[in-house]
Amino acid sequence: MRTGMGIAAKLFVTAFLLLLAIGAPAQASAVSDGIAAFRRGDFLTAVQILGPLAEQGNAEAQALLGFMYEFGRGVPQNAVVAVHWYVCAAEQGNAAGQYYLGLMYHKGHGVPRSAVLAYKWLNLAASHAPPNDRDYYIRIRDAVASKLNDAQLAEGQWLAYNWVPKPQR
Repeated sequence: MRTGMGIAAKLFVTAFLLLLAIGAPAQASAVSDGIAAFRRGDFLTAVQILGPLAEQGNAEAQALLGFMYEFGRGVPQNAVVAVHWYVCAAEQGNAAGQYYLGLMYHKGHGVPRSAVLAYKWLNLAASHAPPNDRDYYIRIRDAVASKLNDAQLAEGQWLAYNWVPKPQR
């Protein structure tokens, strides 16, 4: 009986992993479609495509949906909802989500203003950024850092150093 359960469990895991492998390219294609709709200014279509993907835990869709809420593109402008989506993306290690979340903390939009948390997220964004964005993210992080005292800077660096990404929800 035990061996039968072990085989069934292995088959279930194999089938689950196969479904994930099949679903990943489809989700990537849908994200590309959502990004394309956003770039051409078709924000309603972008929201229709990206919203379900964000709900399913796609960090790239979450970051872009956060941006759309922050600036009212295809959805009502809402800083609190924008922060929600930025947090979802940032916690998974998405550099854009981390960058925009850092800016929200810096400005105090949708969250209490915190230079330390702004620095933490901007530092993480700079470390996770693609090469073409890295220098810009570093400049913004350093501008925030220039406003911190030594204790605040040390706290922000400690928070960034000890940060651990959360798995996709």
